[in-house]
Amino acid sequence: MAVTDEAIEKIKGMIVSGALRPGDRLPKESELAADLGLSRNSLREAVRALSLIRILDVRQGDGTYVTSLDPQLLLEALSFVVDFHRDDTVLEFLAVRRILEPAATAMASVHITEAELDVLTAQLDALGAAPSVEELVACDLEFHRGIVQSSGNSVLCSLLDGLSGPTTRARIWRGLTQEDAVSRTLHEHRAILTALRDRDAEAARSWATVHIASVEQWLRSTL
Repeated sequence: MAVTDEAIEKIKGMIVSGALRPGDRLPKESELAADLGLSRNSLREAVRALSLIRILDVRQGDGTYVTSLDPQLLLEALSFVVDFHRDDTVLEFLAVRRILEPAATAMASVHITEAELDVLTAQLDALGAAPSVEELVACDLEFHRGIVQSSGNSVLCSLLDGLSGPTTRARIWRGLTQEDAVSRTLHEHRAILTALRDRDAEAARSWATVHIASVEQWLRSTL
């Protein structure tokens, strides 16, 4: 593993220094191994590891390329790892979401377009006053994803997208067991939307915090 780690660090160094840029094709295996002072086996292991986390793209019959290094692509690995969370860490995921998502919502109040606001409004209108819990949670995910995408920060968007998975089951369970969960969620969504239409960053931040904290508080009460 130490030899493979060294190979990974050397390839990483080439990318960070700009010797290899997004979209560049890596030199032939024999040439790159010689240039970096590595064995071909350790180089292959490093390439395999870096391709798993979307740093490199191995194309059969064509060669190995540096990916676009787009944040959404790179953070796919986060989503994969997050899927292995334990039930007792859900509160920690909610706490992180409570820190990040209100900030993203406040940022969205500046950048979100009227057309995007109309889409969000249509989504809420289509739900009606008494949606099923499954319909509500599916809309909740799309509602917040749409807002965060409008924040103008692709890294923040990718992070929150990756963190949303572990909290989905908690949201469904809350909807099934807490009497006013559905009506509260709909009310909070409308309040967030109103703040965004008013371009009121602090109100948007506050309502997003209230919205996430309500799930967190309910979950704490059930543990």
